[in-house]
Amino acid sequence: MTLALIVGSLVACGTPRQAPVEADARPSPATKPLLEAPRASGGMAGMPGTPSPQQSYRSRWIAATWRDVPGWQNDNLQEAWNAWLQNCERPGPLFAPLCKDVRQLILGSDDDRRLWMMANLQPYRVESLEGVVEGLLTSYYEPLFEASAQMRPGFSVPLFAPPEGLAEARRGGRAWFSRQDIESNPQVRELLRGRELAWLADPIDALVLHIQGSGRVRLTNPDGSTRVARLAFAASNEQPYQSVGRWLLDRGLIRDASWPGIKAWINSTQQTNPRLVQEMLWSNPRYVFFREEVRQAVDADLGPRGAQGVPLTAGRSIAVDKDAIPYGTPVWLSSNGPSGSLQRLVFAQDTGSAIVGAVRADYFAGTGNDAGEFAGRMKQGLRLWVLWPK
Repeated sequence: MTLALIVGSLVACGTPRQAPVEADARPSPATKPLLEAPRASGGMAGMPGTPSPQQSYRSRWIAATWRDVPGWQNDNLQEAWNAWLQNCERPGPLFAPLCKDVRQLILGSDDDRRLWMMANLQPYRVESLEGVVEGLLTSYYEPLFEASAQMRPGFSVPLFAPPEGLAEARRGGRAWFSRQDIESNPQVRELLRGRELAWLADPIDALVLHIQGSGRVRLTNPDGSTRVARLAFAASNEQPYQSVGRWLLDRGLIRDASWPGIKAWINSTQQTNPRLVQEMLWSNPRYVFFREEVRQAVDADLGPRGAQGVPLTAGRSIAVDKDAIPYGTPVWLSSNGPSGSLQRLVFAQDTGSAIVGAVRADYFAGTGNDAGEFAGRMKQGLRLWVLWPK
Protein backbone atom coordinates (compact mmCIF):
# COMPACT_ATOMS: atom_id res chain seq x y z
CA MET A 1 0.00 0.00 0.00
CA THR A 2 1.38 3.38 -0.88
CA LEU A 3 1.91 6.05 1.76
CA ALA A 4 -0.72 8.26 0.15
CA LEU A 5 -3.29 5.47 0.54
CA ILE A 6 -2.23 4.96 4.15
CA VAL A 7 -2.73 8.63 4.90
CA GLY A 8 -5.97 8.67 2.96
CA SER A 9 -7.35 5.80 5.01
CA LEU A 10 -6.47 7.66 8.18
CA VAL A 11 -8.36 10.83 7.31
CA ALA A 12 -11.32 9.27 5.38
CA CYS A 13 -11.99 8.65 1.73
CA GLY A 14 -12.28 11.54 -0.64
CA THR A 15 -10.24 14.00 1.46
CA PRO A 16 -8.53 16.54 -0.82
CA ARG A 17 -4.75 16.22 -1.08
CA GLN A 18 -4.22 19.81 0.09
CA ALA A 19 -4.58 20.21 3.88
CA PRO A 20 -7.58 22.50 4.39
CA VAL A 21 -7.27 25.74 6.32
CA GLU A 22 -10.73 25.39 7.85
CA ALA A 23 -11.50 22.95 10.63
CA ASP A 24 -13.94 20.15 9.96
CA ALA A 25 -17.69 20.67 10.01
CA ARG A 26 -18.29 19.51 13.59
CA PRO A 27 -19.53 22.04 16.16
CA SER A 28 -16.72 24.22 17.48
CA PRO A 29 -14.83 22.35 20.22
CA ALA A 30 -14.49 25.66 22.04
CA THR A 31 -17.93 24.90 23.48
CA LYS A 32 -16.63 21.72 25.10
CA PRO A 33 -17.07 21.80 28.91
CA LEU A 34 -13.87 22.92 30.56
CA LEU A 35 -13.69 19.89 32.89
CA GLU A 36 -13.54 17.57 29.86
CA ALA A 37 -10.43 19.27 28.48
CA PRO A 38 -7.10 17.51 29.20
CA ARG A 39 -4.73 18.84 31.82
CA ALA A 40 -1.02 18.53 32.47
CA SER A 41 -0.13 15.66 34.78
CA GLY A 42 3.27 16.63 36.15
CA GLY A 43 5.37 14.31 33.99
CA MET A 44 5.13 12.21 30.84
CA ALA A 45 1.84 12.55 29.00
CA GLY A 46 -0.48 9.82 30.24
CA MET A 47 2.13 8.06 32.36
CA PRO A 48 0.59 5.99 35.19
CA GLY A 49 1.36 7.23 38.67
CA THR A 50 1.52 10.93 37.85
CA PRO A 51 -0.76 13.25 39.86
CA SER A 52 -4.28 13.58 38.57
CA PRO A 53 -5.17 16.83 36.74
CA GLN A 54 -7.32 17.90 39.66
CA GLN A 55 -4.40 17.47 42.05
CA SER A 56 -1.59 19.17 40.19
CA TYR A 57 -1.52 21.45 37.15
CA ARG A 58 -0.48 24.98 36.32
CA SER A 59 -2.32 25.55 33.07
CA ARG A 60 -5.76 25.59 31.52
CA TRP A 61 -6.35 24.29 28.01
CA ILE A 62 -9.13 25.73 25.84
CA ALA A 63 -10.26 23.67 22.83
CA ALA A 64 -9.59 25.46 19.52
CA THR A 65 -9.96 24.84 15.79
CA TRP A 66 -7.06 24.42 13.40
CA ARG A 67 -8.07 27.74 11.88
CA ASP A 68 -7.14 29.35 15.22
CA VAL A 69 -3.55 28.07 15.03
CA PRO A 70 -1.39 30.84 13.48
CA GLY A 71 0.91 29.82 10.62
CA TRP A 72 -0.43 26.27 10.60
CA GLN A 73 -0.14 25.98 6.81
CA ASN A 74 3.39 27.39 6.53
CA ASP A 75 5.69 25.27 8.69
CA ASN A 76 8.31 22.94 7.17
CA LEU A 77 7.10 19.74 8.80
CA GLN A 78 10.00 17.67 7.43
CA GLU A 79 12.24 19.36 10.00
CA ALA A 80 9.64 18.81 12.71
CA TRP A 81 9.24 15.14 11.77
CA ASN A 82 12.84 14.39 12.67
CA ALA A 83 12.07 15.68 16.17
CA TRP A 84 8.89 13.60 16.28
CA LEU A 85 10.92 10.47 15.50
CA GLN A 86 13.10 11.27 18.50
CA ASN A 87 9.92 11.84 20.51
CA CYS A 88 8.83 8.32 19.64
CA GLU A 89 11.85 6.90 21.48
CA ARG A 90 9.94 7.61 24.69
CA PRO A 91 6.47 8.85 23.81
CA GLY A 92 4.42 7.93 26.87
CA PRO A 93 1.20 5.90 26.68
CA LEU A 94 -0.99 8.60 25.08
CA PHE A 95 1.26 9.27 22.09
CA ALA A 96 2.77 5.81 21.60
CA PRO A 97 -0.14 4.57 19.41
CA LEU A 98 0.58 7.38 16.94
CA CYS A 99 4.24 6.47 16.42
CA LYS A 100 3.64 3.83 13.75
CA ASP A 101 1.99 6.45 11.55
CA VAL A 102 4.68 9.01 12.42
CA ARG A 103 7.38 6.63 11.14
CA GLN A 104 5.44 5.92 7.93
CA LEU A 105 4.95 9.63 7.30
CA ILE A 106 8.70 10.33 7.27
CA LEU A 107 8.44 9.71 3.50
CA GLY A 108 5.21 11.66 3.11
CA SER A 109 4.64 15.22 1.99
CA ASP A 110 3.84 18.11 4.29
CA ASP A 111 0.23 17.95 3.12
CA ASP A 112 0.12 14.26 4.10
CA ARG A 113 1.40 15.15 7.54
CA ARG A 114 -1.01 18.04 8.05
CA LEU A 115 -3.98 15.92 7.02
CA TRP A 116 -2.90 13.19 9.41
CA MET A 117 -2.41 15.63 12.30
CA MET A 118 -5.83 17.18 11.70
CA ALA A 119 -7.42 13.74 11.76
CA ASN A 120 -5.67 12.57 14.92
CA LEU A 121 -4.93 15.61 17.07
CA GLN A 122 -7.04 18.31 18.71
CA PRO A 123 -5.46 21.76 19.30
CA TYR A 124 -5.93 23.38 22.71
CA ARG A 125 -4.86 26.94 23.46
CA VAL A 126 -2.76 27.09 26.63
CA GLU A 127 -3.46 29.78 29.19
CA SER A 128 -2.76 30.39 32.85
CA LEU A 129 -5.32 29.53 35.49
CA GLU A 130 -6.10 33.26 35.54
CA GLY A 131 -6.83 33.25 31.80
CA VAL A 132 -3.60 34.90 30.59
CA VAL A 133 -2.78 33.69 27.06
CA GLU A 134 0.45 35.65 26.43
CA GLY A 135 3.66 34.37 28.00
CA LEU A 136 7.42 34.45 27.57
CA LEU A 137 9.78 32.71 25.14
CA THR A 138 13.48 32.49 25.89
CA SER A 139 16.11 30.24 24.34
CA TYR A 140 18.99 28.01 25.35
CA TYR A 141 21.72 26.15 23.50
CA GLU A 142 24.48 23.61 23.81
CA PRO A 143 27.88 25.31 24.22
CA LEU A 144 31.05 23.94 22.66
CA PHE A 145 34.29 24.84 24.43
CA GLU A 146 37.94 23.90 24.19
CA ALA A 147 39.02 21.91 27.25
CA SER A 148 41.84 19.84 28.65
CA ALA A 149 41.61 16.35 30.10
CA GLN A 150 44.11 17.41 32.79
CA MET A 151 44.87 20.64 34.59
CA ARG A 152 47.65 22.50 32.80
CA PRO A 153 48.72 26.10 32.17
CA GLY A 154 45.83 27.98 30.61
CA PHE A 155 43.25 25.37 31.65
CA SER A 156 42.59 25.61 35.38
CA VAL A 157 38.77 25.82 35.72
CA PRO A 158 37.35 22.38 36.58
CA LEU A 159 34.03 20.82 35.67
CA PHE A 160 33.04 18.25 38.28
CA ALA A 161 31.08 15.03 38.53
CA PRO A 162 28.76 14.90 41.57
CA PRO A 163 30.68 14.53 44.84
CA GLU A 164 30.09 11.86 47.43
CA GLY A 165 27.61 13.03 50.03
CA LEU A 166 25.59 15.13 47.59
CA ALA A 167 22.81 12.55 47.26
CA GLU A 168 22.61 12.19 51.03
CA ALA A 169 22.28 15.95 51.46
CA ARG A 170 19.51 16.05 48.86
CA ARG A 171 17.63 13.20 50.55
CA GLY A 172 17.79 15.20 53.75
CA GLY A 173 16.35 18.24 51.99
CA ARG A 174 19.55 20.22 52.42
CA ALA A 175 21.29 22.36 49.84
CA TRP A 176 24.97 21.65 49.25
CA PHE A 177 27.69 24.33 49.34
CA SER A 178 27.26 27.48 47.23
CA ARG A 179 29.26 28.42 44.15
CA GLN A 180 31.38 30.75 46.28
CA ASP A 181 32.07 27.96 48.81
CA ILE A 182 33.04 25.53 46.05
CA GLU A 183 35.39 27.98 44.36
CA SER A 184 37.00 29.59 47.39
CA ASN A 185 36.89 27.19 50.36
CA PRO A 186 39.82 24.70 50.35
CA GLN A 187 37.91 22.23 52.54
CA VAL A 188 35.02 22.12 50.11
CA ARG A 189 37.38 21.77 47.15
CA GLU A 190 38.96 18.79 48.91
CA LEU A 191 35.55 17.05 48.80
CA LEU A 192 35.69 17.39 45.00
CA ARG A 193 39.23 16.15 44.51
CA GLY A 194 39.34 13.45 41.83
CA ARG A 195 35.88 14.32 40.50
CA GLU A 196 37.19 16.52 37.67
CA LEU A 197 35.83 15.62 34.23
CA ALA A 198 37.53 18.40 32.25
CA TRP A 199 39.36 21.68 32.69
CA LEU A 200 38.31 24.90 30.95
CA ALA A 201 40.32 28.05 30.30
CA ASP A 202 37.71 30.59 31.44
CA PRO A 203 35.40 30.66 34.49
CA ILE A 204 32.82 32.47 32.33
CA ASP A 205 32.67 29.41 30.07
CA ALA A 206 32.07 27.26 33.14
CA LEU A 207 29.23 29.56 34.23
CA VAL A 208 27.67 29.25 30.76
CA LEU A 209 27.76 25.44 31.03
CA HIS A 210 26.21 25.62 34.49
CA ILE A 211 23.41 27.88 33.24
CA GLN A 212 22.72 25.82 30.11
CA GLY A 213 22.95 22.56 32.05
CA SER A 214 24.91 20.64 29.39
CA GLY A 215 27.38 21.15 26.58
CA ARG A 216 30.16 19.75 24.47
CA VAL A 217 33.87 20.07 25.10
CA ARG A 218 36.72 19.39 22.71
CA LEU A 219 39.11 17.60 25.06
CA THR A 220 42.84 17.65 24.47
CA ASN A 221 44.61 14.66 26.01
CA PRO A 222 48.17 14.70 27.41
CA ASP A 223 49.44 12.98 24.24
CA GLY A 224 47.97 15.78 22.09
CA SER A 225 45.05 13.76 20.73
CA THR A 226 41.57 15.27 20.91
CA ARG A 227 38.00 14.06 21.16
CA VAL A 228 34.60 15.72 21.53
CA ALA A 229 32.71 14.78 24.69
CA ARG A 230 29.17 15.69 25.67
CA LEU A 231 28.73 16.64 29.31
CA ALA A 232 25.15 16.19 30.51
CA PHE A 233 23.48 17.47 33.65
CA ALA A 234 23.96 15.05 36.55
CA ALA A 235 22.95 17.04 39.64
CA SER A 236 23.10 20.46 41.25
CA ASN A 237 23.91 21.81 44.69
CA GLU A 238 20.16 22.63 45.07
CA GLN A 239 20.94 26.28 45.66
CA PRO A 240 18.50 28.76 44.02
CA TYR A 241 19.38 30.06 40.58
CA GLN A 242 20.07 33.81 40.51
CA SER A 243 20.42 35.71 37.24
CA VAL A 244 23.79 37.41 36.80
CA GLY A 245 22.07 39.73 34.30
CA ARG A 246 19.61 40.82 36.99
CA TRP A 247 22.51 41.39 39.40
CA LEU A 248 24.25 43.66 36.87
CA LEU A 249 21.05 45.56 36.05
CA ASP A 250 20.23 46.17 39.70
CA ARG A 251 23.65 47.79 40.19
CA GLY A 252 23.40 49.94 37.07
CA LEU A 253 26.42 48.23 35.52
CA ILE A 254 24.69 47.34 32.24
CA ARG A 255 21.58 48.28 30.28
CA ASP A 256 21.60 45.28 27.93
CA ALA A 257 21.01 42.12 29.97
CA SER A 258 21.25 39.78 26.98
CA TRP A 259 24.14 37.34 27.10
CA PRO A 260 26.09 39.29 24.42
CA GLY A 261 25.60 42.41 26.57
CA ILE A 262 26.82 40.59 29.67
CA LYS A 263 29.88 39.26 27.83
CA ALA A 264 30.71 42.77 26.59
CA TRP A 265 30.66 44.02 30.19
CA ILE A 266 32.84 41.12 31.34
CA ASN A 267 35.40 41.76 28.60
CA SER A 268 35.63 45.47 29.48
CA THR A 269 35.80 44.87 33.26
CA GLN A 270 37.99 41.77 33.51
CA GLN A 271 41.25 43.71 33.26
CA THR A 272 40.25 46.76 35.30
CA ASN A 273 38.23 45.17 38.12
CA PRO A 274 38.51 41.36 38.19
CA ARG A 275 37.12 41.24 41.75
CA LEU A 276 33.84 42.74 40.53
CA VAL A 277 33.62 40.06 37.85
CA GLN A 278 34.22 37.43 40.53
CA GLU A 279 31.48 38.98 42.68
CA MET A 280 29.13 38.74 39.71
CA LEU A 281 29.94 35.04 39.25
CA TRP A 282 29.30 34.31 42.93
CA SER A 283 25.98 36.18 42.83
CA ASN A 284 24.54 32.96 41.34
CA PRO A 285 24.96 30.36 44.11
CA ARG A 286 23.64 27.49 41.96
CA TYR A 287 26.32 25.04 40.81
CA VAL A 288 25.87 22.16 38.37
CA PHE A 289 27.67 18.81 38.30
CA PHE A 290 28.02 16.82 35.10
CA ARG A 291 28.39 13.32 33.72
CA GLU A 292 29.85 12.35 30.39
CA GLU A 293 27.11 11.09 28.10
CA VAL A 294 28.42 7.86 26.64
CA ARG A 295 27.76 7.39 22.93
CA GLN A 296 29.87 5.73 20.28
CA ALA A 297 30.27 9.17 18.76
CA VAL A 298 28.77 12.58 19.37
CA ASP A 299 26.16 13.07 16.65
CA ALA A 300 26.48 16.65 15.41
CA ASP A 301 22.82 16.66 14.34
CA LEU A 302 21.44 15.71 17.76
CA GLY A 303 21.42 17.76 20.91
CA PRO A 304 21.79 16.55 24.49
CA ARG A 305 19.09 14.42 26.05
CA GLY A 306 16.41 16.48 27.70
CA ALA A 307 14.28 15.67 30.73
CA GLN A 308 12.00 13.47 28.58
CA GLY A 309 15.02 11.24 27.96
CA VAL A 310 15.31 11.81 24.20
CA PRO A 311 17.88 13.84 22.22
CA LEU A 312 16.84 17.44 21.65
CA THR A 313 16.42 18.75 18.10
CA ALA A 314 17.59 22.28 17.25
CA GLY A 315 14.63 24.53 16.55
CA ARG A 316 12.08 21.83 17.40
CA SER A 317 12.52 21.06 21.10
CA ILE A 318 11.38 23.25 23.96
CA ALA A 319 11.77 23.18 27.71
CA VAL A 320 8.50 23.66 29.59
CA ASP A 321 7.03 23.60 33.06
CA LYS A 322 6.12 19.91 33.27
CA ASP A 323 3.16 20.76 35.50
CA ALA A 324 1.76 22.92 32.71
CA ILE A 325 2.58 20.78 29.65
CA PRO A 326 3.62 17.11 29.99
CA TYR A 327 6.81 15.81 28.38
CA GLY A 328 6.33 14.31 24.94
CA THR A 329 3.51 16.65 23.92
CA PRO A 330 3.50 18.19 20.41
CA VAL A 331 3.08 21.95 20.81
CA TRP A 332 2.39 24.74 18.34
CA LEU A 333 4.53 27.76 19.18
CA SER A 334 3.80 31.31 18.01
CA SER A 335 6.14 34.15 18.94
CA ASN A 336 6.95 37.56 17.50
CA GLY A 337 9.53 40.03 18.69
CA PRO A 338 13.02 41.50 18.21
CA SER A 339 14.55 38.09 17.50
CA GLY A 340 12.05 37.39 14.70
CA SER A 341 8.84 35.51 14.09
CA LEU A 342 8.49 31.84 15.00
CA GLN A 343 5.37 29.83 14.15
CA ARG A 344 6.12 26.14 14.20
CA LEU A 345 5.60 22.65 15.54
CA VAL A 346 7.83 21.88 18.53
CA PHE A 347 7.92 19.21 21.25
CA ALA A 348 7.93 19.51 25.03
CA GLN A 349 11.09 17.51 25.73
CA ASP A 350 12.94 19.32 28.49
CA THR A 351 12.55 21.53 31.56
CA GLY A 352 14.59 24.03 33.55
CA SER A 353 14.60 25.58 37.00
CA ALA A 354 13.63 29.00 35.56
CA ILE A 355 10.88 27.63 33.30
CA VAL A 356 7.80 28.06 35.44
CA GLY A 357 4.25 28.85 34.39
CA ALA A 358 1.62 27.94 31.84
CA VAL A 359 2.66 29.92 28.74
CA ARG A 360 6.41 29.64 29.22
CA ALA A 361 8.96 27.93 26.98
CA ASP A 362 12.71 27.79 26.47
CA TYR A 363 13.55 27.16 22.82
CA PHE A 364 16.51 24.87 22.05
CA ALA A 365 18.57 26.74 19.44
CA GLY A 366 21.26 24.13 18.76
CA THR A 367 25.01 23.84 19.36
CA GLY A 368 27.89 26.29 19.13
CA ASN A 369 28.50 30.03 18.89
CA ASP A 370 25.78 30.94 16.37
CA ALA A 371 23.16 29.15 18.46
CA GLY A 372 24.54 30.89 21.54
CA GLU A 373 24.23 34.33 19.94
CA PHE A 374 20.61 33.59 19.00
CA ALA A 375 19.74 32.17 22.42
CA GLY A 376 21.40 35.03 24.26
CA ARG A 377 19.11 37.60 22.65
CA MET A 378 15.83 35.66 22.59
CA LYS A 379 13.27 37.14 24.98
CA GLN A 380 9.84 37.88 23.56
CA GLY A 381 6.12 37.18 23.73
CA LEU A 382 4.69 33.71 23.31
CA ARG A 383 1.44 31.86 22.69
CA LEU A 384 1.11 28.07 22.80
CA TRP A 385 -1.29 25.39 21.58
CA VAL A 386 -0.93 21.79 22.74
CA LEU A 387 -1.85 19.15 20.13
CA TRP A 388 -3.57 16.34 22.02
CA PRO A 389 -4.74 12.92 20.75
CA LYS A 390 -8.45 12.81 19.94
